Amino acid sequence: MFKTDTLASLSMSGDATTIPLRETPVGEESAWRGRWLPGRRTGELAGASVGVRTGAVALLAIVGLSLLVVVMAADRPSLLSPTTHTAYFPHWMAGPLGGLWPGLTGNGTTLKYLFTGAIALMYGGYVVALRSAPRLPASWVIGAILAVHVVFVLAPPLALTDVFNYINYGRMEVVHHLNPYTTIPISEPHSDPSFVLSNWHQLLSPYGPMFTLLTFAVVPLGVAGSFWALKGILAAASLATIFLVWKCARLLGRDPLSAIVLVGLNPIVLVWGLGGDHNDFLMLFCIMLGFYLLLRARAGAVASGAAATAGAATAAATQSQARTDGALAWARRRVKEPSAAEIGAGAAFLIAIAIKASAGVLIPVVLVGLLRTPRTLVRVLLGMLLAGTVVGAASLLAFGLHIPDLNTQSRLVTNESIPNLIGLAVGAGGENDTVRVVMSGVLAISVLLCCRLAWRRRDTITASGWASVALLLTLSWVLPWYVLWILPLAALSSSRRLRAAGLVVGVYLIIAWAPASGLLWNAIGFHPEKTPLGHLHQRYVRELLN
Repeated sequence: MFKTDTLASLSMSGDATTIPLRETPVGEESAWRGRWLPGRRTGELAGASVGVRTGAVALLAIVGLSLLVVVMAADRPSLLSPTTHTAYFPHWMAGPLGGLWPGLTGNGTTLKYLFTGAIALMYGGYVVALRSAPRLPASWVIGAILAVHVVFVLAPPLALTDVFNYINYGRMEVVHHLNPYTTIPISEPHSDPSFVLSNWHQLLSPYGPMFTLLTFAVVPLGVAGSFWALKGILAAASLATIFLVWKCARLLGRDPLSAIVLVGLNPIVLVWGLGGDHNDFLMLFCIMLGFYLLLRARAGAVASGAAATAGAATAAATQSQARTDGALAWARRRVKEPSAAEIGAGAAFLIAIAIKASAGVLIPVVLVGLLRTPRTLVRVLLGMLLAGTVVGAASLLAFGLHIPDLNTQSRLVTNESIPNLIGLAVGAGGENDTVRVVMSGVLAISVLLCCRLAWRRRDTITASGWASVALLLTLSWVLPWYVLWILPLAALSSSRRLRAAGLVVGVYLIIAWAPASGLLWNAIGFHPEKTPLGHLHQRYVRELLN
């Protein structure tokens, strides 16, 4: 009893609330499961057989529709796999699921409707699975997540050609000795087998040095081997991120099943993210590793303080100095663990930025959230400094004093991005320089507000989630799998609004990017690319692609 009370009091102290922890005794498990989703009472969980059946159907639907999408894309060259064309779809690219549906229609419009319908149904199943998750057996949820990951690991490249741009930038340096931060791909030998599969031929590499070094490592495998190696690495990073979300949810006293459903079964992330083989999974893994290490450090500090206090009280009661010394020594040993974890957290956050610069928006929020715990802040900064030194040295050796070309990429515009839609709404014809400056200001103010939230409410995870939402909504070049930036943080947050925002952003991205949406835009006469500014945006993209 004494130890439990002590833990509770310590977890409410000023040193333990930057990322608040919750104790979750076994008897309270159903209670926190009932609190996880809006509108669910604990009493409703007792006879929830209908909910279990509904959830099981939703899981099966997500897995089955994932398989349908991949089999359609792997069957023959089509718009579903943009690196393919009538005369080119090698077996190594189609994968083991290629050619399983010989009777599949070749009509492009029908394929658009099939693909879009599958995504919409998957998203509906995803929402149902999220509502039902607290009632479902853990083995069902975990099995579904593993199944869809296997399905998309076996898929041909879906949704854009970024994976072959990754491979091509790596081959530029290793095979042709051309620095991808100083030389555009059009300057490399066009006979390289990755050149024809890539498309950003006029763009210096925008990818972080740590990820680019990873692409160097897979070059000896050849183009096909690099493709499958990167698929495997990214899928492993996705599963590792989901595992960290589970562990963090347990530390925070939240339902881990609901958390991993939110992250691991989102069809946008599965189809456009895993299917498209994008490096965001590695960035998110490092971010979640940083938060997990901070949570573990806080748990270790609370346990150490409780053990020391309990040992001292026991010694006072029994007059046993030896037992006091033993308890204090045990506490001192445990205190060393939080120190190493906090340094590791700082290193993880820095490496996330070195993989993809988008992670940088979270750093001020995290640091401000740690201001109330100066020792933790210093250790996190030390971890960032150590990792920055290693990353900087590696980048200097590989690329010299050159950095990724983020400036060029920041000028790209997608037709349905929020800034472009705002530009259309105000009569500018799309995102112009004024709208871009305003949206940059909105992002800066949003990050400051998130820093204030992290400071006042001592909830760094929620504040970081809102910062990710702000980043996604102010980007002019927004892509569907970017919703992944929000989901792990929303899954661990106490904010229902943040989770709702993640779901709404997902609906927006499906509407913006589903293949059948183009048919809808034509039907209603919505053509943002045909304004004078829209023509300029499209021409700029074409220039970089040629």
